[in-house]
Amino acid sequence: MAKFYQLPQFRKDLKKLSRKYPSLQSDIEDIQPVLLASPSGIGKNFTIINTAKEITIVKVRIHCESLRARSVRLIYAYHKDRIEFMYIEIYFKGDKENEDRERIIDYLKSIN
Repeated sequence: MAKFYQLPQFRKDLKKLSRKYPSLQSDIEDIQPVLLASPSGIGKNFTIINTAKEITIVKVRIHCESLRARSVRLIYAYHKDRIEFMYIEIYFKGDKENEDRERIIDYLKSIN
């Protein structure tokens, strides 16, 4: 059974964004079956940022019902060996151009 976890920084991002976009929590839950079916993603909404032996870092454009658009980005790590997902970052594309590369690097360092 796959498990979904969240970094503390992710929870902070989510809490802040959920005030503006109340559907965000359910939007994240809606994407979980898609992640389980294809952990590295399929289609144009998924971009692989980094691939290591047992970990793949992916950025996905998710549909936010409150915005009625795919303007929210979710960065997650898929651990192939444990079948686990770690949510690293979430952000609104209008507020921020790209993902926080430092946060991704820090996460990768923390698990090694």
